[in-house]
Amino acid sequence: MAGQIEIKESDALIAVDVQNDFIPGGSLAVKDGDQVVPVLNGLMDKFKTRVFTRDWHPEGHVSFSGAPEFSDLSWPRHCVQNTPGGEFHACLNVPKDAIIVSKGAVKEQEAYSGFQGTGLAQGLKARGVKRVFVGGLATDYCVKATVLDALKNGFEAALIEDAARGVDIPPGTARAAVEQMRNAGAEIVRSTDF
Repeated sequence: MAGQIEIKESDALIAVDVQNDFIPGGSLAVKDGDQVVPVLNGLMDKFKTRVFTRDWHPEGHVSFSGAPEFSDLSWPRHCVQNTPGGEFHACLNVPKDAIIVSKGAVKEQEAYSGFQGTGLAQGLKARGVKRVFVGGLATDYCVKATVLDALKNGFEAALIEDAARGVDIPPGTARAAVEQMRNAGAEIVRSTDF
């Protein structure tokens, strides 16, 4: 099966929120979140267009909770603008010509998708992108929202399953998210398929 996906000029790689606060040791750590880094790095040179999304929250963001329930709008303080927790993982290869997309930057609004209020869809279409491959953190929130929004914006979309990890609270939500993406029309692939 290896090597069956042919990368075209009209394809883009989207690495979602591979930031320190989502890595083990961070304030909103995703189990094994650091394991997506070598997988994404291994794919980076195959794509002409590389996009990196990041949570870029102001202090006091609506999603922050003093008693977080690890669910929508009830998260620990994370990925605050211009803090170490908001920086990309040190080992993540972010090329100089990469597109950096900041989301969740409005205090009163949650934003899981890299497409929400960022102009990413228009930017990708202007570059002739037709298909996106998505990995990163977390499968059941920002990765899922980005894949679903890619489809809504007219792109073909694929989840790179081994390049993503989920919060998975309660257990099973990450698996359910993969099925939701598949049912919406996304392909589910692995890095070894390229």
